[in-house]
Amino acid sequence: MIFSIIKTLHIISVISWMAGLLYLPRIFVYHADSEITKETSSTFKTMERKLYRFIMTPAAILTWLTGISLIHYFGLETWLILKILFVLVLSIFHFYCGKWMQLFSKDLNTKSSKFFRTYNEVPTVLMIFVVIFVVFKPFL
Repeated sequence: MIFSIIKTLHIISVISWMAGLLYLPRIFVYHADSEITKETSSTFKTMERKLYRFIMTPAAILTWLTGISLIHYFGLETWLILKILFVLVLSIFHFYCGKWMQLFSKDLNTKSSKFFRTYNEVPTVLMIFVVIFVVFKPFL
């Protein structure tokens, strides 16, 4: 029973975190457009801040807490170690998003919308690897 609760919370938090990791860089794409107004920029700043602080970061923390709790049930298999490494890279990407958000909030962004279009694909690729490791559990 407790395993099912932890696993359910883990899946929900992963979905929430991934939604944010996929959406926030997309907001950056539009925010980096040089032709937006100050009013639009202000709206983007609010969206970015709320998404990062109230959805993404709590979901990331819950993902890590529940994921670490699940190690008790799975053990530390090779596939899980690889999954954790990819999740660690997703966490680093999360912190980069926070850094970029802070630069936007101070009107100090120097990256182009093309840069953010490219980086918008990073969490998708990492997520694919994580799902492959979870579903196929290679190296067993």
